[in-house]
Amino acid sequence: MFVPPRPRSLPAVAALIRSAAMRDGDLLSLLPDFAYRDPVRFIGVSRRQILIVNDPDLVKQVMVTDADIFPKSDLMVGALEPLVGNSLFVSSGPVWQRQRRMVDPAFSQLRIDRAFKAMRGAVDDYETSLEAKAARGEPVSLDLAMSHLTADIICRTVFSTSLESSIAREVFEDFLVFERAVAHVEIRRLIMGKAWTEIPQPPDVLAACQRIRGHIGTLLDPHLEEGGNGYDDIASVISETADPGDGERFTREELIDQLGVFFLAGHETTASALTWCFYILSQAPEHLARLRAEIEAVSGGGPLMLQHVKAMPFARAVFKEALRLYPPITFIPRVALEATRIGPYKIRKGAMVMIAPWSIHRHHALWDHPDVFDPDRFAPGSDRTRRPGTYLPFGYGSRVCIGAGFAAVESALILARLARRFDFAVEDPAAVRPVARLTTRPKEQITVRVFDRGLPEGAIAPVTPSGHEERLSAHAGRVSEPLAS
Repeated sequence: MFVPPRPRSLPAVAALIRSAAMRDGDLLSLLPDFAYRDPVRFIGVSRRQILIVNDPDLVKQVMVTDADIFPKSDLMVGALEPLVGNSLFVSSGPVWQRQRRMVDPAFSQLRIDRAFKAMRGAVDDYETSLEAKAARGEPVSLDLAMSHLTADIICRTVFSTSLESSIAREVFEDFLVFERAVAHVEIRRLIMGKAWTEIPQPPDVLAACQRIRGHIGTLLDPHLEEGGNGYDDIASVISETADPGDGERFTREELIDQLGVFFLAGHETTASALTWCFYILSQAPEHLARLRAEIEAVSGGGPLMLQHVKAMPFARAVFKEALRLYPPITFIPRVALEATRIGPYKIRKGAMVMIAPWSIHRHHALWDHPDVFDPDRFAPGSDRTRRPGTYLPFGYGSRVCIGAGFAAVESALILARLARRFDFAVEDPAAVRPVARLTTRPKEQITVRVFDRGLPEGAIAPVTPSGHEERLSAHAGRVSEPLAS
């Protein structure tokens, strides 16, 4: 039973002292031990009430039944606005409904079999790059590797072009700046701030947002030029879609807003989950061997096609379990527009209602052995017995992520291709610690050494453990439960 890294649960006061002492904006360290056991409860004493909601029925109340009363938190909107404007990810009410009407056609026309070609092309190129790094013995940032690959895939799908390595790195580094310094993660502001107070963002955050939006604008502009309708991708469909109500199309800035959501949410969230997948597989070789056995049984050692990816339930289960333990969107904060009641609690207007996939996914009343990595929780048919609202890595209700199906195919392909071809040896596995700011990431980038198993696409792979796997197995036995205090 492998227990991947997690923060140690502390009583509320001790958790607050720890979080204040660390001063790194990590919201996970702020969660008290009762957040993993109670169905609903106020968190500490603050100027604005903060209520954490874990009970699935109350989650449904906040996110579905009374969704109009609980829009996206003002803190989250204020943090994300410099990056994605008033886009789908942060808008509410009629504005969100209009945007969703205009965006949905792009995904209804995006057939996975067509997108799969772009996915395979990006993985082909990245496998070649990783082969060269393995030959040189070059250390690799697992975080950057997954971010680069998924950014390339989303770029090919949204904009019909591959992403240059220099741009991918700049977007990755700018997003790190954004996450680490954006004002909404200041613990003092959470406790002392008033609702709906405008939050000035630091200059380096604003500059990072402008650089990211600049890259997206550069990728978008060919679609807006005369003759740009020759593209067959998400950007072209969205730029040509008119609102059925008033006949208006998105402006260029609105397009950057919406495509920024696809570009960043579509690659950063998947990259985060895949980083944790490969870290866990490096420490749990029995799961890695099982994954490789499934890959070869399904593909016969040949190239991985869409029908193979769809026929790999264990690969999908590994990804789903990684999403459970490390949901990319750690918190889904809402704000109460009026005084109301949630469960036994009366809440005031302006109260922050925290739906936390992190604590729900690790809640002791909802999951057996919640901190253990166990892909068999997601064996075929398991979702029929799971209460709605206990698993929400892609959100819940009408605002569920429209790219969830895309992410499922993309992640299975990446897992299968890279796990079949390479071993990843983490340089310091015991030092890995998750933190949450806007997404769930390792506190420091995970550095790995890559070992080429000599099995390019189409080769037949043995399913017995290799020398690398045996070494990794012995290594994993020493660090089966690295805990971060």
